[in-house]
Amino acid sequence: LPLVESGGGLVQPGGSLRLSCAAAGFALDNYAIGWFRQAPGKERVGVACSSTGGTKTNIADSVKGRFAVSRDRAKRSVYLQMNSLKPEDTAVYYCAAEWDYDCSGYPVGEGPSSVDFGSWGQGTQVTVSS
Repeated sequence: LPLVESGGGLVQPGGSLRLSCAAAGFALDNYAIGWFRQAPGKERVGVACSSTGGTKTNIADSVKGRFAVSRDRAKRSVYLQMNSLKPEDTAVYYCAAEWDYDCSGYPVGEGPSSVDFGSWGQGTQVTVSS
């Protein structure tokens, strides 16, 4: 699945960005979509997950209340809305897809695990700085 992320950039602390994830020529309805981030020198961690069909979402405690996942079926896209951004949110953000997958199995407060997703985008840089 040729996933492509977009929407990253430079934003001041307290600002907002919306990342998009899409796959040209493919609908994402039957895929769970996970959002992950990797800061320099750190491991990739999951921050949010939308189950197949968008029926359930899972948000990591580190971003809960600030980040949200949504889908637009008509645009064949999944979004990560990021509000009240902090410098520690600076990272490369990736979306990943897995066919017919339920995100609700992760421990409360934890985001998705990268080993559960088979298709990945190339990532988009988000930098939060004044």
